[in-house]
Amino acid sequence: MLNFSRTRTQPRSTRSMSLGGIDYVDPKKKSNVVGKILLAAAFTALCILMLKQSPSFNSPSLFSRREPGVTHVLVTGGAGYIGSHAALRLLKDSHRVTIVDNLSRGNIGAVKVLQELFPEPGRLQFIYADLGDPEAVKKIFSENAFDAVMHFAAVAYVGESTLDPLKYYHNITSNTLVVLEAMAAHDVSILIYSSTCATYGEPEQMPITEETPQLPINPYGKAKKMAEDIILDFHKNSDMAVMILRYFNVIGSDPEGRLGEAPRPELREHGRISGACFDAARGIIPGLKVTGTDYKTTDGTCIRDYIDVTDLVDAHVKALEKAKPGKVGIYNVGTGRGRSVNEFVEACKKATGVNIKVDFLPRRPGDYAEVFSDPTKILRELNWTAQHTDLEKSLQVAWRWQKLHRNGY
Repeated sequence: MLNFSRTRTQPRSTRSMSLGGIDYVDPKKKSNVVGKILLAAAFTALCILMLKQSPSFNSPSLFSRREPGVTHVLVTGGAGYIGSHAALRLLKDSHRVTIVDNLSRGNIGAVKVLQELFPEPGRLQFIYADLGDPEAVKKIFSENAFDAVMHFAAVAYVGESTLDPLKYYHNITSNTLVVLEAMAAHDVSILIYSSTCATYGEPEQMPITEETPQLPINPYGKAKKMAEDIILDFHKNSDMAVMILRYFNVIGSDPEGRLGEAPRPELREHGRISGACFDAARGIIPGLKVTGTDYKTTDGTCIRDYIDVTDLVDAHVKALEKAKPGKVGIYNVGTGRGRSVNEFVEACKKATGVNIKVDFLPRRPGDYAEVFSDPTKILRELNWTAQHTDLEKSLQVAWRWQKLHRNGY
């Protein structure tokens, strides 16, 4: 470190002299201060000159400019369970990825895993922000050159939505409007929207097709349908390419064990059945609570279509590849096969090797008896079909991650 001070043998008075009510510093001391300022200015100028000679000084961020052959995808909610798996796949496919997440449901640990896997400049960036803050969203879009948006960010528990509906309308419907407005203002031309089979409610006929009337019966499904309606109304006068994916019950995890599902402990009672099964198998909770045993199904429990997260992410990639300007594609993403909750529990017992205790409780508000998809349209138009349809195997993969990450990330 350079030392600009000089040693003195005689002390100097530091009092200022008063002339006409104005304080004037001792001229000799003033000369010393001016010298220090000049030296500091010279040192600063030297530093600036060296920085300007650095090749990266005048270069804008790789994320702020479009690059031929590189698709820059904004993944909202990319620190979450599904969003992080989608970001992993996009990065593996050589896309540029920006994750925006407020970490209210996501895990920064998932982002760190992705950053360690793809450390190269211009591959991945994480932005901590809330989509409910329009100014923050505008800033993100103004500072980055996105080609497409995969909009996953959302609270997504049916039970919680019945207890706190306003949270769901704000978080899902309002936030989607904010994202859509920012996309329109900055000419981002592709939207892949993460929707849900909950928009259908409880149809009279199975399986569900894309033409099945949308009559949601809980705030989660209603908020998602409202968001869809906003997107479709906007699209009537837009050349944006829109793909809406309505998917069913997601399970599984990355087959190579890099990512998994780690919900917040305080949300366990509202979470997915797979998470509850694993918690029961690990002894975190005393047993699994099955809500509803008197539905008009084969064994009285609800029937659902369980889609592996790896397949779900593949559907998003196919949608991105097939998106066309001015066109809307709406697709169900499921296996086409319904499994009862009792079947799921038995598969989970086999996958974990634990004889999970099961408590049977009355129905939960907002649930429906039977929902499974007809995936014909997505096969015909996107050439997509579910590959990981063995329920027990998907649960085994997820269980391996759970055992190695007992405290999440």
